[in-house]
Amino acid sequence: MTDHDLSKPDIRKANDCPPLPVNASVLDRTVYWLGIGLGSGLPRRAPGTWGTAGGLIVGVPLISLGFIPFLALTILSCLVGVWICGRTSDLMQVHDDPHIVWDEWAGMWITLLPLSYIFSYVFPTPEDPLLMLLQPMFWGWLPTAFILFRVFDILKPPPIGWADKKVAGGLGVMLDDIIAGVMAAVVWLVIFISVMTFVPDSLPLLIPQ
Repeated sequence: MTDHDLSKPDIRKANDCPPLPVNASVLDRTVYWLGIGLGSGLPRRAPGTWGTAGGLIVGVPLISLGFIPFLALTILSCLVGVWICGRTSDLMQVHDDPHIVWDEWAGMWITLLPLSYIFSYVFPTPEDPLLMLLQPMFWGWLPTAFILFRVFDILKPPPIGWADKKVAGGLGVMLDDIIAGVMAAVVWLVIFISVMTFVPDSLPLLIPQ
């Protein structure tokens, strides 16, 4: 176990979110609120789950922008997230505090990339991309993405657990969730393809008309 693990609160218990220093600059205040997912990471219990839900809520309208814009925003969230999570940890004086959920936002968006691709190119609504938000198929597959990401993020199978324990700083906060998002996205895509292939009776319900 590394030194930074020793300062991380026990996520099995309710924990208060470390407050922002009173003398924080405007930039630090902005970074802090981004780090806690605009407040979605504030709950004392299960802040990671609440933060993931916040990332999902924000991610849904971003998907309607199309796959390429959503991919670009997701990559940007990962790159900038290293600094956001690192600086938020410094402000809290705790490495990877569970109330820091920008990493959950980025991981959730990674998980949603296959869904974004499918609705951009396989089942597009070119007349108005926002119409995808009215499709039962779109909303039917969102919970699967959410659950898969939370499972990988909580259980931390290799190499997620390795990244969580061995990599320090803002990169360490981000990396395990990035890997969890990639693994969840792959499993989501396998499930989606399997349902489309082996449960043809479901196609009238799943494919947008």
